[in-house]
Amino acid sequence: DICRNFHCKRGKVCHADKQGKPHCICQDPAACPPTKDYEHVCGTDNKTYDGTCQLFGTKCQLEGTKMGRQLHLDYMGSCKYIPPCTDYEVDQFPLRMRDWLKNILIQYYERDLNTSGILTEKQRNKVKKIYQNDKRLVAGDHPVELLLHDFEKNYHMYVYPVHWQFHQLDQHPVDRLLTHSELAPLRASLVPMEHCITRFFQECDGDQDKLIALKEWCHCFGIKE
Repeated sequence: DICRNFHCKRGKVCHADKQGKPHCICQDPAACPPTKDYEHVCGTDNKTYDGTCQLFGTKCQLEGTKMGRQLHLDYMGSCKYIPPCTDYEVDQFPLRMRDWLKNILIQYYERDLNTSGILTEKQRNKVKKIYQNDKRLVAGDHPVELLLHDFEKNYHMYVYPVHWQFHQLDQHPVDRLLTHSELAPLRASLVPMEHCITRFFQECDGDQDKLIALKEWCHCFGIKE
């Protein structure tokens, strides 16, 4: 099978030409495998797609057009009404997001106490200090005032989680810049629960170059260094 080790980007599939050489062609959305309701996704065109195969196949077929450039994965699940994010809500968003990132790393650290593998040794050493200091504010749904007080009092505990999430996303390529597609895995899973995340990321891009640099990312979360 000449296509066995021939990789195509999302929305394309390998196809052998008349000479038997592999090349990439657009995925036919109608030929995508059937999906369950919970696998449906919402595109930025506010249209529900049966799955990512259908979405990216459609985007590929629109390649070169304005619609194709604008079509992205918006969020996981069928399209629904997402309320607009108010100025007050977007100001509070970093408080919850910082706390959430810190709690994720603590959960990873606790899992690694029994079976290592999620965090590297260097990461575990960094999270260990956060883990030991975190018992004051137990994970959960806290009022904004408490989250703000905890951040101001224990600023150092939030620096690493914010940096860690940036580097987790900065993968294609690793260049200290986050593109729309690199942000998508985090954004798409959170939009239905955190309706301010889209506006938050838009406003993080201070110079409006459609890229979020590490400095811009940290500034959005209140990290000074």
